[in-house]
Amino acid sequence: MRKLIIIIVGVVLPTFLIFLVFKGYNMLFEANVNEQVAPYTLYVDEKTTIDDVYAQFVEDDVLMAPEGFLLLANKKGLTAPKPGHYILTAGQSSNGIVNTLMAGFQEPVRVQFNSAENLEDLAGQLASQLMTDSLSLLEAFQETRIGWEGASAFGAYLPDTYEVYWNASAATIAEKLYQNTVRFWSEDRIAQAAALGLTPAEASTLASIVMKESSKSDDRPRVARLYLNRLEKGMKLQADPTVIYAIKRANPGAQVRRVLRKDLSIEDPYNTYYVKGLPPGPICVPEKAALLAVLNAPEHDYIFMCANPDQPGYHAFAKNYAGHLVNQRKWTRYLNERKIYR
Repeated sequence: MRKLIIIIVGVVLPTFLIFLVFKGYNMLFEANVNEQVAPYTLYVDEKTTIDDVYAQFVEDDVLMAPEGFLLLANKKGLTAPKPGHYILTAGQSSNGIVNTLMAGFQEPVRVQFNSAENLEDLAGQLASQLMTDSLSLLEAFQETRIGWEGASAFGAYLPDTYEVYWNASAATIAEKLYQNTVRFWSEDRIAQAAALGLTPAEASTLASIVMKESSKSDDRPRVARLYLNRLEKGMKLQADPTVIYAIKRANPGAQVRRVLRKDLSIEDPYNTYYVKGLPPGPICVPEKAALLAVLNAPEHDYIFMCANPDQPGYHAFAKNYAGHLVNQRKWTRYLNERKIYR
């Protein structure tokens, strides 16, 4: 019996302890992310606790051996992981994950917006892709930017794809977008705008009108040149999208499928049937393609245009009012036949 006890104490027990240590080491320091779910995306906000993370890991079957993860996190004093966007890979261990969450070694995210109706819309689109809220973003977007003051602010934030940290501050996001716009407006492009008699902010205003006037990439440059021709001749732009914008400024919920004659006399600084020249600022956040359509508008002599029912989305152009009336009657007949009266 004594010999048996000696064997147990001297051989079996140490072997068992070594086994437990080895198993525990593997559990904590060997690859522990389930290959079936890797790479795994984890978002951690300011309210997320390590218990929340552990519960999510268990629910999503992230860890092959989850038992030691929470124990290790508690041992290291990790109660609240640093906010951020994390990507867990198949080769990561529990120890590696804990260290990553403690240090905040996150991965950037790609956020995108193609267009926006206004700064509120822009803030809402980005807030849905980031940790920060839309109100904070809106306040950051409303900060004065050199060259894009006041009503020109829509043009300070160029639609694009941006790589940022998910938990970046609203101010950081706004500055990132603004700096992209600054880079877009190179000396060459500023010179292009100047040759057209426009500042970058004015080019952005015109681009927003062009963008709302036409959704066709090959139609926009011609539309842009028509407006430039009108500006050069001192004519009113008479752009229907500015009328619609004026209507919606007074009645945000208005649905306008057709501009009526009575709308043309709306006394609003954005109504280019009412005022001569460009409105105070863009009527939407202009896209890069619309800006380039203005800067690279091809030469032509057209000063009138109307939507073309024979080519939906495109315009019929005219050099004089008589030709324009022909196009206009055709479009009016098209609308009437489809009972589109507003």
